[in-house]
Amino acid sequence: MKKFFKWFFIGLASLLLILTIYGIMTHESRPTTSPSPQADALAQKMMAAINKPAWDTTNIISWNFADRQQYLWDKGRNYVKVMWGDNEVLLHTKSVTGKGYTKGVEVTGDKANKLVSEAWKHFCNDSFWLNAPVKAFDAGTSRSLIKTKDDRDAMMVSYESGGVTPGDAYGWILDNNGMPKSWKMWVGIIPVGGLEFTWEDWITLDTGAKISTLHKGIFDLKLMDVKGSASLAAYGLTSDPFAAIAK
Repeated sequence: MKKFFKWFFIGLASLLLILTIYGIMTHESRPTTSPSPQADALAQKMMAAINKPAWDTTNIISWNFADRQQYLWDKGRNYVKVMWGDNEVLLHTKSVTGKGYTKGVEVTGDKANKLVSEAWKHFCNDSFWLNAPVKAFDAGTSRSLIKTKDDRDAMMVSYESGGVTPGDAYGWILDNNGMPKSWKMWVGIIPVGGLEFTWEDWITLDTGAKISTLHKGIFDLKLMDVKGSASLAAYGLTSDPFAAIAK
């Protein structure tokens, strides 16, 4: 048993050392930015490439986030069902209130509050990975043109407010048509700046909105079973899945 713990801690220390070296080698300082009309124009080109107007008509969307969480989002009414493990939360995304269930049984009090809070954090992260490009003009954002460490042109979107981690910034690398190819991240929860993930395997929803379903980087994130429709009826639902919280 002592040998096991010895080799376990040696392995853990080696892994931490490797990650530290990797972080030092790949870290990219956040560029100094200056918002400009040229950056706004490039962001608008990105919006057109992904068909932002079609996204605005996509009121119902569901997806599986990397086999971790599953979602049914009523974007038109600001409701979302978040499912993970034995848990399910019906969440109002504007008031951040809702109902929580574990193994199909409603929970109350602190347990419900914790489930709702966890569901909100999941949703903020996973819906951003679902379609971050459409949030380039959200309230509290600014847009700038930057050069990456490897001398590529990019359009930086900085978030001064909103979500769970305000202050984050993302440098979008676009193709000639404005379609996102990848982004570089400067986010508070990751100490290494400039980590890059791809935006690829694009699909087109029934509404015409374009969604990237694969992000490759230091790890891969796959979005599965992505489906979007203009209404509950068009999605194929005959009853309201949010009746328990609908007003």
